[in-house]
Amino acid sequence: MKRSGRLLAVATTVAALAASLAACGGGADATSADGTVTLHVEAWKGGGAEPANIAEINKAFEKAHPKIKVDFTYTTADPTYTQKLQPELLGGKAGDVIMVDADKAKKWGASGYLADLSGESWAKNISPAAKPFAQSGGKTLAMPMELIGIGLYANMDLLKKAGITEVPADWPTFLADLAKVKKAGITPLSLPDKAGWTGSSVFQASGSTTVYRKNTKWDADFLAGKTSFAADWKEPLAQLKALGDRGYVNWKDELGVDEWSQGAQDFSAGKSAFWYQGAWQVSQIKKAGFPVSFAPWPGGAAGTKPNAMLFSGTMWGVNSQSQHADAAKEYVTFWSRSANLAKYLDAEHAASPFTGGTTPEATETSVFNAAFKEGRYRVLPSNTWYGTQAETDTGSKIQAYLLGQSSAAQTLKDIQTAATAK
Repeated sequence: MKRSGRLLAVATTVAALAASLAACGGGADATSADGTVTLHVEAWKGGGAEPANIAEINKAFEKAHPKIKVDFTYTTADPTYTQKLQPELLGGKAGDVIMVDADKAKKWGASGYLADLSGESWAKNISPAAKPFAQSGGKTLAMPMELIGIGLYANMDLLKKAGITEVPADWPTFLADLAKVKKAGITPLSLPDKAGWTGSSVFQASGSTTVYRKNTKWDADFLAGKTSFAADWKEPLAQLKALGDRGYVNWKDELGVDEWSQGAQDFSAGKSAFWYQGAWQVSQIKKAGFPVSFAPWPGGAAGTKPNAMLFSGTMWGVNSQSQHADAAKEYVTFWSRSANLAKYLDAEHAASPFTGGTTPEATETSVFNAAFKEGRYRVLPSNTWYGTQAETDTGSKIQAYLLGQSSAAQTLKDIQTAATAK
């Protein structure tokens, strides 16, 4: 699941790689004469537009561990982060602690780059929903930092102007509200989809209710060849098409708008009543000054409550080549404690990945969090059939469908192919 970012110039990337390989990394000793250890930590969050309180947590760690100094390196999200880390890992120069996601944990774990953390105290407390993403080959290779929601944003001031007092919870109500907003002269819904992420994600968010409500074991059945997209995913695709057919979304325009930068700017400027994105944007949107509500995609039948969709986001892994494995593991353990992790979860507006963990409360996310607490949620299977490449391919196939270049039947067939590709 792409969080943000665009390709940088090749020259810039090459320069960054050269600089990183020259730096002191996990494969080199970094202990001063007085015994102070310098711990190198690398991440794609903690800087730029997503500081996520990481600097605050690092400062607290150093205070609690005066003999460990944290040398933190922030790198822009993929593809830049992977382009930087891959050669560092290969050359034994990567950080002692590195940020990973489910896809990276699986790939880098299989290559032997990540230490086995199965014996750490926090490992047994990972929630059942988060555990599959942190483990591979029977080993715990990373500490999950969050389960983060992706859903529908609503500008409550604009809804009020159209006579709407709450975020819709089902598909018929959503369509009726979009009609009211449009009649009031307000742009109903923004679904920027230049990179194909939004269309693919809304498709999954709708399916989280329309597909998984009927069969909570759909992923296992699909992997076992017992079901298919053609059999079960017609409704999510139909919902995307209906939004365009009814004039609530102009797909030709939306496919030219960047979902990571321009989309957020436009919604913050009050240009639409509804918008679709991840919960990590809540902190930024709040700065716009209008009341906002973040809720699950309202895809179900009239009178039903929707399932929320979450993503297994960032995780901490320990470099298997680290010369300071004990300090690295202590850093990860520090993050696993509720009081410390809560600072990150609060910034991300995410749920705790630990059984009994603390999930921060906020007015903006109360509707979404209620679904999570009630068990009405599904976590994207980014560790199985919905990996990075499948997500990208699904997005492009849905774009073609929304532009009228492919039929619904062919699109579902193409998505099936993407999900089963090795």
